[in-house]
Amino acid sequence: MSSEPDLTTRAGKAGGPSRPPGTYADKLAERLGSGSLIGFVGKLIFLGVVNAGWLYAVLTLLPFGAWLPIAVVTIATAALDFIYLSRYRVPLKFLIPGTLVLLVFQVYPVLYTGYIGFTNYRPGNNLTQEQAIDRNLRDSVSVPEGATRYASVPLVEAGSPEAGELALLLTDPDGELFLGSEDGLESITEAQIEGEGAERVVDGRFEVLPLRIAQDRQDEVLALSIPVEEGELAEGVQADAISVQTFNSAAAAVQALEYDEATGNLVDTTDGTVYEPIQGTFTAEDGSTLRAGFPVVVGFSNYQRVLTSPAIQGPFIRVFLWTFAFAILTVLFSFVVGLGLALALDDKRLKLRRTTRSLLLIPYALPSFMTALIWQGLMNTSFGQINRMLGTNIPWLTSQAYAGALPKFSVVLVNTWLGFGYMFLITTGALQAIPSEVKEAANVDGASGWQTFRQITLPLLLVAVGPLLIASFAFNFNNFNTVYLLTGGGPPIFGAPIPVGHTDILISFSYRLAFEAARPDYGLAAAISTIIFFLVAIFSYIGFRRTATLEEIN
Repeated sequence: MSSEPDLTTRAGKAGGPSRPPGTYADKLAERLGSGSLIGFVGKLIFLGVVNAGWLYAVLTLLPFGAWLPIAVVTIATAALDFIYLSRYRVPLKFLIPGTLVLLVFQVYPVLYTGYIGFTNYRPGNNLTQEQAIDRNLRDSVSVPEGATRYASVPLVEAGSPEAGELALLLTDPDGELFLGSEDGLESITEAQIEGEGAERVVDGRFEVLPLRIAQDRQDEVLALSIPVEEGELAEGVQADAISVQTFNSAAAAVQALEYDEATGNLVDTTDGTVYEPIQGTFTAEDGSTLRAGFPVVVGFSNYQRVLTSPAIQGPFIRVFLWTFAFAILTVLFSFVVGLGLALALDDKRLKLRRTTRSLLLIPYALPSFMTALIWQGLMNTSFGQINRMLGTNIPWLTSQAYAGALPKFSVVLVNTWLGFGYMFLITTGALQAIPSEVKEAANVDGASGWQTFRQITLPLLLVAVGPLLIASFAFNFNNFNTVYLLTGGGPPIFGAPIPVGHTDILISFSYRLAFEAARPDYGLAAAISTIIFFLVAIFSYIGFRRTATLEEIN
C-alpha cells in the first residue's frame, strides 16, 4: 500500500477550505442548492438585498395606491426567491437577471410610452382623480376682505416630527390662543403651553415643528387647513376653514367648491355652477374648466389627430419625409466617405497608414454633443470661423430659403462628419477580412478595378456591414442630439400652428410637442414616439431580410 497521504481529503476542493469531504457544512450546502456554504451565504446576502429593495418599493408606492407596480414587484421578488433557493432551476438562475433587465429598461418604457399615447396625459391632466379633486378644492379656498388673520406656529405630534400629525398654534389679533388640528379649532390658555421658543409643547400633545423637518414637510404645512364649524369672518360671513398663508400666518377662509360624491362633480356654492369630469377635465355647461384634471384613456384619438388634424397633419408629413431623407443621406454619405478612405488606406504601399487611420477616428471618438456645439459655433452667421475664412455671411443654420435647404445641408454635413469615422472603422475591418485570393483571381480573369469592386468587393462587404448600416439608419432616425444641439430643430416654419422647424426630425418634433408647445401634450408626443418605434422596427426587419438574401447569394 502507498504511504502517500490523500491530498483531496486534506486539501478539499481546489481553493477551498481544508476539511474532509462529507462534512455537515457540505451536506447543508448541497441540500440548499449551493456548491459550498460560502456560495449559499453569498446567495442569502443577494436575496436579502433583493427583498430589502422589495420592501422599500412597497412602502414607497403604498401611500400612492400604486397597486399594479406593487403587484409586479412582489411577483418578481417571489420568483427570484423561489428560483435561487431551488436546487434544480439552474438555467433560470442565469436567464432571469438578463430578462429582468430587458423588461425594466427596454420593454417597460416601450409599453408605457404606448399606453401614454392612448391617453390625454398633459399638464392639467397629470394628477390622479383624487389629487385633481383635492387640488381644485384647495384652489377654491380664498380669504375674503375683513377675514380674521392669525399669527401661527407650525406644530407636530410630540415624539414623531418626521411623520406625525401637523397642527397650528394660532394667535388672533386680540391675543387669544387657539390650537388648530384635524379635530378642529379649540381655545387654549397659556397654562397649556410649556417651554419657550422652539422648545414649546402645546397641550402636552404637540411640539414646535423643528426647522430641519419643516423644510422637508413644507408642502404639507402650506396645504394645512383647519376645519371650522361655526366661525364668523366679519359682518356675519361664515368661515369654512382656517387656511395657512405663510409659515407664520394663517387666515379664516371660505371654500367656493364642494365635491359631490354621488355624481363625482364639483359644485360652486356661490353660483351653483356644476363642473362635470369630461375626458378627465372638470367642465361646466358654458365650457369653462377647472385647472386640475386627471388623465383618461382616449383610444386612438391622438393617432387620429396626427393623421387628420390640419394643425398637426401638415407639419407631421413634412417632418416625416425629412426624417427619412436625413437618416438615408447620413448613412449613405458616411458610408461612401468611410469606405472611400478605407479603400485608399488599404494599399500597403502607403506610408503612415496606422497614424492616418488613428487620426480619422477622432470625429467618432469625440462626444457627439460637444462636437455639435463646436460646429454650431463654427457655422455662426456673424462670428463663425467658416464665414470668416470665406469672407461671407452665409446663414448656414438659420436660412429660410428653399424650405430651409441650407440648414438641412448643414445638419447632414455635420452628421456625416460625425459618422464617417465609424463607417471607416467597420469597412476597414471588413476589407481586411476579404481573402486576397478572390481579388487575385478576378485580376487573372481580366476584371478591371471597378468591376472587381462592384461585383466582388462590395457584395462581400455588404454582407458584413449590412446589419451595421441598418443599425446606423435606426440610430440616425432618432438622432436627437445632433439636430437639437446644432439647430434646435430650426429655423422655424412660419405660419405653422404648432412649434416645428425645417430641420426637425420626428423625435425632436415629438419633444417640442411635449415640452415647448403653448399647451404641451404628452399623449400626442407619445403617440408619435410609438409611430417612430414601429417605423424603425419595420424598416429594420426589411433590412435584415435583405441582408439575409445577400448572405444566401454569397
